[in-house]
Amino acid sequence: MSDSDRGRGSATVFIVATILIDAIGFGIIIPVLPRLVMELGHLSLADATRVGGWLAAAYAVMQFLCGPMAGNLGDRFGRRPVLLLALAGLSVDYVLMGFAPSLAWLFAGRAIAGVFGASFSPATAALADITAPKDRAKRFGLVGAAFGIGFIIGPAAGGLLGDISHRAPFYAAAALAAVNFVFGYFFFPETLAPENRRSFSLARANPIGALAAARKLRGVLGLAAVLLLWNIASMVYPATWAYFAIAQYGWSSGMVGASLTMAGMAMVVVQGVILGRVVARFRERRAAMIGTGVAAACYLGYALVPYAWFGLIMIVVSALQALVQPSLTALMSSRAPADAQGEMQGFIGSLNAIGAIAAPLLLNPTLAYFTGPSAPVHFPGAAFVIASTFAGLAFLALAFARRVRDQPGV
Repeated sequence: MSDSDRGRGSATVFIVATILIDAIGFGIIIPVLPRLVMELGHLSLADATRVGGWLAAAYAVMQFLCGPMAGNLGDRFGRRPVLLLALAGLSVDYVLMGFAPSLAWLFAGRAIAGVFGASFSPATAALADITAPKDRAKRFGLVGAAFGIGFIIGPAAGGLLGDISHRAPFYAAAALAAVNFVFGYFFFPETLAPENRRSFSLARANPIGALAAARKLRGVLGLAAVLLLWNIASMVYPATWAYFAIAQYGWSSGMVGASLTMAGMAMVVVQGVILGRVVARFRERRAAMIGTGVAAACYLGYALVPYAWFGLIMIVVSALQALVQPSLTALMSSRAPADAQGEMQGFIGSLNAIGAIAAPLLLNPTLAYFTGPSAPVHFPGAAFVIASTFAGLAFLALAFARRVRDQPGV
């Protein structure tokens, strides 16, 4: 094996580990966050649901603002320093949130986590650096599988640790980020070749500049609109599931964690086993259509059938939505040149963040209203009806989108 092959292997391991640990850190706090918010704010479940939406929005706003910055810094200085800085910052931030004595501290912690959580953009850009365009959907599926494994481990661990203390999961997340920083410091090689670097431009290192640059790439804006619709729909899980599961099924933190673990396991199977076969047979656009169509139907199922056993079945079936993100990411990545992969991934990160801002501000108040005392009817599934609508719109946009001529077969 050549040195370059070994370098690519080490880089791939670290990238996958980074996404895995980010997912564990993100997932480990989900089961305990509703009860921690209720504890710190002395709030009811309905009021905590609203606050949870604002917490998610605070995180997403910072990701929206910082995603293009992280991507452009990676295009200038390389992926390694940006990723290591992000991991160090996340470790410190999780400790801060673990010690949070009030909701204000928790909001500050989520905002800081959004800044350093922008590591996803340079991580996926690093993967694009070492992967041929034709193989990117499959490799981005590997990233998705790592995220899925993180969602197996994270919520399960969070549920168990949460039964001990609402704060213990935050300390565990801090330790994981610190371990990954040490691993990356010693084993992660730089993936961006010097000839593919470009000068840093503040005008491009922001969401507006990234949008202006994306407009020059054929076919990107249409895909961006689809991705935005999909992000709003798919955020129904991280934004509302912990609250929805309590209101709809009466589950404990442990059961919420177990359900998310089941979702993670199903995602791993889809992205690690099924995705490559589906893309090879149907290409990326149709793979994304399959995922959005299944998601729209399953979200409606969550809303209309209020039985826990049915919800567990839908968790497994709806895992086919894991086809969507890597397929759309690969389509957009294939339209960016080698010296702008970080910028493209930063732009995608900003689109993800817009969805993550809009979804909790739309879905959480809806869930809170229909589970509160003034609701005309108790209907916890209302947020999933909205998510189903957005997933259906993404499906229709893909179905009627004009194909880009220089990308036959997609």
